[in-house]
Amino acid sequence: MTEDANARIDQVVKANDVVLFMKGSPLFPQCGFSSRAVAILNHLGIEFESVDVLQDQAIRQGIKAYSDWPTIPQLYVRGEFVGGSDIMMEMYESGELAQLFGAERPAA
Repeated sequence: MTEDANARIDQVVKANDVVLFMKGSPLFPQCGFSSRAVAILNHLGIEFESVDVLQDQAIRQGIKAYSDWPTIPQLYVRGEFVGGSDIMMEMYESGELAQLFGAERPAA
């Protein structure tokens, strides 16, 4: 990973309480996993910053090295890596994700 990509990723992660590195945008996700991650955050009513990794190859590869996690999407909360869409789904279903945000879990 280039130092520039690492610095840009680090700046975004540290400047925002909740960041989702994803393929596409929240309004137009470009893969099912990113779509699921956005749906979970929206269902919980969480405001988040998003980064479309498809727009920058250095970020797309760099985020994998930054987190030491091989897949996208990737969720960061208060500067800490949480996980990808499967981990987000498990945490959502258990109520742990709502607790992380200090939110009440909405009724299904």
